[in-house]
Amino acid sequence: MNGGKKRFDVVVVGSGNAGLCAALAAREAGASVLLLEKAPEEWRGGNSFFTGGALRFAFRGLEDIKTLIPDLSDEEVSSIQIEPYDEDQFYSDMLRITDYLTEPDLCLTMIRRSLPTMQWLRSKGVRWTLAFGRQAFRVNEKFRFWGGLVVEAVGAGPGLVGALFDRAVKDGVEIRYASKATRLLADGDGKIAGVEVRGPASSYQVETGSAVLAAGGFEANAEWRCRYLGPDWELAKVRGTLYNTGDGIRMALEIGAQPFGHWSSCHAVAWDLNAPPHGDRRIGDLFQKHSYPLGIVVNIKGERFLDEGADFRNYTYAEYGRRIISQPHRAAFQIFDSKVISLLREEYRIREVTKAEASTIEELAKKLEIDVEGLARTVREFNAAVQPGAFNPAILDGKRTEGVLPPKSNWALPIDTPPYVGYGVTTGITFTFGGLRITPRAEVLDTEGRSIPGLYAAGENVGGLFYYNYPGGSGLMAGAVFGRISGAEAAAYVSAQRNR
Repeated sequence: MNGGKKRFDVVVVGSGNAGLCAALAAREAGASVLLLEKAPEEWRGGNSFFTGGALRFAFRGLEDIKTLIPDLSDEEVSSIQIEPYDEDQFYSDMLRITDYLTEPDLCLTMIRRSLPTMQWLRSKGVRWTLAFGRQAFRVNEKFRFWGGLVVEAVGAGPGLVGALFDRAVKDGVEIRYASKATRLLADGDGKIAGVEVRGPASSYQVETGSAVLAAGGFEANAEWRCRYLGPDWELAKVRGTLYNTGDGIRMALEIGAQPFGHWSSCHAVAWDLNAPPHGDRRIGDLFQKHSYPLGIVVNIKGERFLDEGADFRNYTYAEYGRRIISQPHRAAFQIFDSKVISLLREEYRIREVTKAEASTIEELAKKLEIDVEGLARTVREFNAAVQPGAFNPAILDGKRTEGVLPPKSNWALPIDTPPYVGYGVTTGITFTFGGLRITPRAEVLDTEGRSIPGLYAAGENVGGLFYYNYPGGSGLMAGAVFGRISGAEAAAYVSAQRNR
């Protein structure tokens, strides 16, 4: 055994949003908790660090929002327009976006526990603010929020995990960095009895009554990406941490856990073409490029290959990021004109960006090193197909094209007002959809559908929630909900075993 405490009631593997919520919930229930983090301390926080810190949750109106942001002033309230986003709408979005494959019990648990979990996070020190910069457009002197996503953590992803780490230390969670969980240990009855750890100096075993796996997906494992996602996925850039290599999933499968979910799919985004192979903690999530609904997206031949206006960005970006990898050279280019430049998100204004600007489309194509005639022809045909109508980026405005394939279903404006601006992007993988099968109580099931005593999972280790696509903000919400549930259930399990 390692020095210090010989045995912990609960061992949590992974220090992202899900793992931190599990650790805090277990401590809240009175359990002793060890949090193992494979990465060094300077890389703590997992993929959650690289997010915008926005969580999707069900709310009935502004009064629910005020339970999270109680200091909203009357002036602020009068300047915003927020439509209710109730449980039925959240569920409808999850069904629609996942091609009706989301596991209903898990999905409904996430949705019904979403607002209480947001309030619980606030009680743990997370501070919330309205997501003006990412989720609102100014329309008729009011900021209109769209797409069911309205609140983000102060300080985005770093602020979210920073607040949770502060509370974990305050609550007495022991945190060990550069400590990789390598194997789950079970007793003769199949109950979790310990975790094998490779620490900075040596390997050792930790005795425990239960374990929570919250160690992320396998998005940073090039071999697994190619094995499960398909050809060329080993070439994708990794949007977040380089430490999410599927360890939690692997350990559980080795003791008979049931694989579940969409193993051949993932969440990916349009990511700057010249971004580094893994996430940069200084840049965070700003290599993403999510304003494509305001322009057109073409490949290196200058050809469009998707409907940029099919739905709000929240509901298409995780799918469209994947599509780029099948384009020539795994590259795409977002093209805008001066009419919409002021509406582009903040990530388009960072210094580290693959960008070109020109007074003609032909000149822009040359600067971006894409086919000149191909782009010029695409823009001519697109402009001729744009139908009349009122442009409103805060609603599905129906301003569309006719006569071109693929169509643009909303927000179709002609690309005709210089200067023209183009941004080069590629596929940046965020997290994988395949994982472990759990119950709504976060219990990991074996291949016969029985719970593995003392084993729980949360976050990206869980399969079954997301298929093909993903509504923005639901990953962090699922991680928080099932992190909280798993920690509480793990603590209750140990207490029940002790009292037998």
